[in-house]
Amino acid sequence: MSQTQMMKGILDGCLLAIIKEKECYGYEMAEELSQYGFDAISEGTIYPLLLRMQREGLVTSVRKDSTAGPKRKYYSLTNEGEQALDNFLKRWTQLEKSVNAIIKKG
Repeated sequence: MSQTQMMKGILDGCLLAIIKEKECYGYEMAEELSQYGFDAISEGTIYPLLLRMQREGLVTSVRKDSTAGPKRKYYSLTNEGEQALDNFLKRWTQLEKSVNAIIKKG
């Protein structure tokens, strides 16, 4: 299984966690992901996910002026987004526990 395939299920939760910390825009999210070692994640990957999450009611967006160029679309979590993040964190904790148990056993 490639890293890309593994990341598909994890990236939504990571984006929701980033957005929960502060209202932010796509490039900013890509930069933060990169700081944590997710170097292969580009804005081209992030924006379709954000659009889907917006359609699903997990995030909202607002365009704001930028001193560094054109207006930027800032994302924030909805109540549904916070619930989705909580659910992700519960599933992630259980998955991490299970995988670590198997790895440490061997």
